[in-house]
Amino acid sequence: MQGGYGRIVMPRLKEKYIKEIIPLMIKEFSYKNVMQVPKIEKIILNVGLGEAIQNIKLLDAAQKELSIITGQKAVITKAKKSIASFKLRKGVPIGCKVTLRGNIMYEFLDRFISLALPRIRDFRGVPGKSFDGRGNYSLGLKEQFIFPEIDYDKVEIVHGFDVTICTSAKTDKESKALLLNLGMPFRN
Repeated sequence: MQGGYGRIVMPRLKEKYIKEIIPLMIKEFSYKNVMQVPKIEKIILNVGLGEAIQNIKLLDAAQKELSIITGQKAVITKAKKSIASFKLRKGVPIGCKVTLRGNIMYEFLDRFISLALPRIRDFRGVPGKSFDGRGNYSLGLKEQFIFPEIDYDKVEIVHGFDVTICTSAKTDKESKALLLNLGMPFRN
């Protein structure tokens, strides 16, 4: 993000993390050093399209949509091994992914929490048990329409995708506290 005269503007969520969340986490978990406070390292968005085996244009559309949502070019992922029952060959493109880091990551997370999640139909919060034991949080979404950047009329296929938030937290409790303080709406 560029401000006036080449000055770089810090994302809103990153500023909140530095000014409010770090002191709060130090107090709550009694860390002895600021470097012990968990932080978000990266966010990975992944789209898996089995239909792309028959129609490669669907994959191009999904890649374009993922790039629009994140502001960063999506990478095509290929099958790691052949599975005969799914008519899948090794090396065939079957999905796409984006890994976000730095300021782009904070901007995306801010838009995800404040704009996209509330647009989900019958939304009551995200599940609080989707941690992996090492402080990472994964969430599956059913459709891409929750993002305001997506034009309803230009969508070729409705597809879901996975969002994985990787943190430096050692435990799920620390990770959940970090995400709660950042504004993630967990279910009660």
